[in-house]
Amino acid sequence: MAKTLLVSLFVGILSIGSILFSEPAFAGVGATPAALSFGSVTVSTNSAAATITITNSSRQDASIQQVASSLPEFVVIAPAMPVFIPARGSLSFQVVFKPDAAAAFNGSVVITPGHKSGGPISIGVSGAGVSPNPSQTQTFLLSTSTSSLSFGNTLVGSSASKPLTLTNAGTGNVSISQVAAAGAGFAVTGFSGGVTLAPGQSLPLSASFSPAATGAVAGSISVISNATNSPATVSLSGTGVQPQISVIPSSVSFGNVTTGVTNSQTLTIRNPGTATLNVTQASLAGTGFTTSGLALPLAVALGGSSAFNIGFSPAAAGTFSGSITLISNTPNSPLVVPLGGTGVSTILQLSASPASLAFGSLTTGTSTTHSITVSNIGNSSISISQVSASGAGFSTSGIALPLSLAAGQSTSFSVAFSPASAGNLLGSVTVVSNATNSPLVIALSGSGATPVSHTVSLSWTPSSSTYSGFNVYRGTTSGGPYTRADTSMISTTSFVDTSVAAGQTYFYVVTELDSIGMESSYSSQVSAIIP
Repeated sequence: MAKTLLVSLFVGILSIGSILFSEPAFAGVGATPAALSFGSVTVSTNSAAATITITNSSRQDASIQQVASSLPEFVVIAPAMPVFIPARGSLSFQVVFKPDAAAAFNGSVVITPGHKSGGPISIGVSGAGVSPNPSQTQTFLLSTSTSSLSFGNTLVGSSASKPLTLTNAGTGNVSISQVAAAGAGFAVTGFSGGVTLAPGQSLPLSASFSPAATGAVAGSISVISNATNSPATVSLSGTGVQPQISVIPSSVSFGNVTTGVTNSQTLTIRNPGTATLNVTQASLAGTGFTTSGLALPLAVALGGSSAFNIGFSPAAAGTFSGSITLISNTPNSPLVVPLGGTGVSTILQLSASPASLAFGSLTTGTSTTHSITVSNIGNSSISISQVSASGAGFSTSGIALPLSLAAGQSTSFSVAFSPASAGNLLGSVTVVSNATNSPLVIALSGSGATPVSHTVSLSWTPSSSTYSGFNVYRGTTSGGPYTRADTSMISTTSFVDTSVAAGQTYFYVVTELDSIGMESSYSSQVSAIIP
C-alpha cells in the first residue's frame, strides 16, 4: 500500500508540473526565412529588398538588441535598436544586396535578442556580383522633385500638405521598397509598398504637417530603393503656431446708472499668441446691454489688439447682469466676459448759491452786480429754458439759453440792481427747467437812497474899497495847481461851491479885481473836507 501511494503521488506531481510548465514564459524569438539568396546582381547596383520577419512566440514582450550583417555588401535596413516586440507579435526589416565586385558573396545576418529572449539567430545570405555588359549598361537613379519642403507657419490642430514626386531618372527599373516620414507631425501618403518605376516614370506623393504643439519642427522623408543614390532624402520643416485671446478688462461693472441714461465702457481684444486671431462670433446676453464698434469676422494679428464698446442703459431701477461671449480659433474659445450694472431712478434737482441775494442800500441812479451759481445736484442732465428777474431795478445777464447741465455741472450768471427811486425794493430771479423743483426762485432785496448834496461856503475881506469883483480858484492838492471855480466875476465877498464830491478834500484861493480889471495875486489858501 505504501508503494502504491508513492507512485500515485509522484504521478500527481508530474501532472501538476506539466500544467504549470507546458508553455515556457520565454518560448524564444524566431526568424523567417532561414536563408536569403539574391542571385546575380550587377556590380554597384542594388538588388530588390528582401524581407526578414522576427516573431515573438512567448507570452511576454521580447527585445531585439542588434541586427547586423557579416558583409558590407549585404545592407540591413532596420529601425533603430533596441526594439521591443510584444507578446505574440512580430517585426519586419529588409536586406539589400549591393555587390562591389564581380564575385560570389556568402554571409549572414545575425539577430541578437535581449536577455531572456533567446540566443542569437543567424540567417544565411548569398548573392553574386556580375560585371555590367558594356553595350547594355543600365543606370539606377531616383530623383525627387525637391530636396526640401517647408510648411511655414501652420495652426496647431490643423494640417498643411505639399506635393512630392519621385522620378526614375536612370535607364533601369527602380524598385522602391520603403517611403517613411520622420519628425513630429510629419507624414507622407501615396506609397502602399512594392512600387517599381520604369525609366522616366514618376510616383506622386503628398507630404503633410499636422503640428500638435507650438514651435519649430524638423523632419525628413526617406525613400529606400535599388537606386544607386538610395536612400533618397527630402528634408522637412514647419512651425506650429497658435493664436491666443485675452480681453481687458476681463469683466465689466457699470456701477450705478440712471434709468434712461447710457453708460459706455471700452473692451480691448488682444492676441498674445503666435498666429492670427480670428473672432467669428459675438453673442450678448442680459437686459440693457449693447455693443458697438465690433465688426465680425475680426482678424487680430499676433501681438495686436482691437477695441470695441459695451453700453448699459437700464430701463428700470434694479440690478442687472449679463455677458458677452466671443467665439474664436483659440484653444480657450469661447471666452465669456461677465457684465453687471445697477439701474437707479432719475433725480432732476437744481440748487442756487446764494439761495437769496441782498444788495443793501444803493444811491438812486447807480448800479451794482452780483453773481448767482446754479448747480445740477441730481443724477441726470437738466435743461434750463428760462432765467428772468422780477422787481423794480433788478435784471439778469451773462447766460445763453437754452442750456443743458450734466449731473454735477454748474453755471453762473449776473444779477444787477439799479434803483430808480428811494425806498426798500424786493424782487426775485426765476429759473425754469425740467428739474422736479422748477421753477427755482432766488429772492432779491435792496434799497434805493436819495443822493446827498454837499456845498462849500466861502467868504473873505477885500483888500480895498475900490474893488470891482472877485474870482474863486479851487484845487485838490495843497498849493495848487488851481482852476477857476466861478463861471463869472463875483461882485460880493462870498461864494457857494455846489460842485463838490463826497469824500474829497479841496483847497481854495481868491483873487481881487480892481476898477480897470486888473487881478491880484492869490489870497491865502483855505481847505474844505467833504464827508
